[in-house]
Amino acid sequence: MNFTERVAENQRLLILQMLEQDAGYSHNETVLQMGLEAMGHSVSADKVRANLDWLADVSLITVTESPAGKIAKITARGVDVAKGRAVVTGVSRPLPGA
Repeated sequence: MNFTERVAENQRLLILQMLEQDAGYSHNETVLQMGLEAMGHSVSADKVRANLDWLADVSLITVTESPAGKIAKITARGVDVAKGRAVVTGVSRPLPGA
């Protein structure tokens, strides 16, 4: 696995963790982009959207369109992955205690 793939896997985990920590289990793409930036990932809006589409394709989130852009909501399976209770190839596993 190359470095670019590892970075994408980490970004997907962080997106799931941000969604899991929200009271409504959802955020819009702009908030997620800002969150990734705060965690050291400078990513374009296109990259955030691509990660959201990938996560939706494997049923870890649902995505709805709004005038403000995509809104992501984590699924029960996504919560399990965010907490390290389930493993999905393409998403980093959280470190113990993280």
